[in-house]
Amino acid sequence: MDLATLRDTDPRTLPDCAEAYEQLAADFRRHAEDWQCAVLDRTTRSGWLGTAADSCRASLRQTEERVIAARTELLRISATLRSGADAVQLAHTELVAALAEAHDAGLSVSSGGEGGMNCPPALGPARTDAERHDPDVHARHADVTQRLRAALAAADATDLALAEQLAGFTRAATDGSGLTTRAFAPDPLAPVITAPDLLAGALPPPDAGPAAVAAWWRGLPPEEQQRLITTRPDLIGNRDGLPAAARDQANRLLLRRYLADYAAHSWLSDADQAKLAGFRAIQDRLDRSGGTPPVFLYGIGDQGQGRAILSFGDPDTATNVSTYVPGLGSELRQVGGKDGDRALSVWQAALRADPGRRTASMVWLGYDPPPGTDRLTLETLDVAKEDRARAGAESYDRFMAGLRASHQGPPAHLVALGHSYGSLAVALAGQRPGVGTGADDIVLIGSPGTGTDSAARLGVTADHVWVGAADNDPVTYLPDPLREARGDRNARWFGKDPASADFGAHRFEVADGPSGSFAAHSNYLDPIGGNSLPNIGQIVAGHPENVRSQPSR
Repeated sequence: MDLATLRDTDPRTLPDCAEAYEQLAADFRRHAEDWQCAVLDRTTRSGWLGTAADSCRASLRQTEERVIAARTELLRISATLRSGADAVQLAHTELVAALAEAHDAGLSVSSGGEGGMNCPPALGPARTDAERHDPDVHARHADVTQRLRAALAAADATDLALAEQLAGFTRAATDGSGLTTRAFAPDPLAPVITAPDLLAGALPPPDAGPAAVAAWWRGLPPEEQQRLITTRPDLIGNRDGLPAAARDQANRLLLRRYLADYAAHSWLSDADQAKLAGFRAIQDRLDRSGGTPPVFLYGIGDQGQGRAILSFGDPDTATNVSTYVPGLGSELRQVGGKDGDRALSVWQAALRADPGRRTASMVWLGYDPPPGTDRLTLETLDVAKEDRARAGAESYDRFMAGLRASHQGPPAHLVALGHSYGSLAVALAGQRPGVGTGADDIVLIGSPGTGTDSAARLGVTADHVWVGAADNDPVTYLPDPLREARGDRNARWFGKDPASADFGAHRFEVADGPSGSFAAHSNYLDPIGGNSLPNIGQIVAGHPENVRSQPSR
């Protein structure tokens, strides 16, 4: 598809066609109901018996199946046209917006299939030699060119996919296969209709980086952004790189859908009951929140054990952003409960440390922590291997890159905070080659190890790695039996003790906590848990000079 074709396309035509097919299907349904009442029901209840009666009823059942299949095919065509219409409208909107920006910048656009642009600009007032060589002008030229080509590529892909679908409907109508029996809903005259998701294919591909997603979003007019949020929150709410406000609006819509869908089931597995309880707890938290700080539902999903991200404060405008990852035994409902409380406590501690700086404190449950209690022991660690943390590390890195991409103004001071098994996920994220968390500081509390023996391998310099380890927290002493047998007293379950001098991180002061129990493991983010939370507040606020240190082990 060339530029002129897409530019001059009227996106309203496909929805009109889809509506026509829907009307035809509705008319066909009335015809089918009349036929069923006048012929099928009368014959079935007539009391007619014998070979001829059996043959007649078999023929009528075949006719009924063909009638249902025909109406189903009409609805499938309509659904496909609507899906294509959404994708074409998006590409058309992207193209028109890019053309308008090109015009405002004085750039002339050729009408060929490449969507190429001439430079120096031919539109608008004459440019000076200095402007012709201005790198900002060339950067804008490159950006608009890329957007034009992306819109054309998306439209072309949609056109090909839609043509293939319609050709398939034509073949089915020609050879009669469109009238064969398919899977029906309980009501045979109200079949479940599915269609290819052409709109999803028109968005940046799943492997597009958050920066590319952010640039694509910024190029959309506000009314198109709002249309996507409202009509397809599933494509917007969890896309890293999109603004917090857009994600929050989309995810609140998604949360209501999850609540309705899960509550509508007459029977739920234990896992689904846990998700429903989690969705309800998060909705309750949102209902109770208000004022300061504003709460954003940054992510929600029912994958695995459930996904949720809450932000206390706007991460797109905050000077300091903390991202807390909970550990073993964390459940979806706790995002609306104790883990949400912990993130809020971090926000409050950072505010006390520096009231003049905006802070956003987030809780990130974007992975499946090992199930069970939040107590790491030699027994529970049998199921707490690195696999879940490594899977979470990739998602966490992408999430952090999304925070960078959507942020407004100067870059934020970004702090990665991991507790217990969550500290392993954060540390493994920092160790991913060429990626890392993108954080400026990493805080590890109650950590059973990081998967490495050196703070310098976590994606930041060692002086930006902070460790809180209570002396009475048994989790921070869980040994690696093999390495301990070789004389390494600092060996822990997932590597060297992060609180040891050999690891090379800053150890900050925390309360020892009560001995002989796991209470010390849960005090780090508790407002009455000693100096731990105030120290974390100073780190998040960007005041490392105010952190009270504690000798390494």
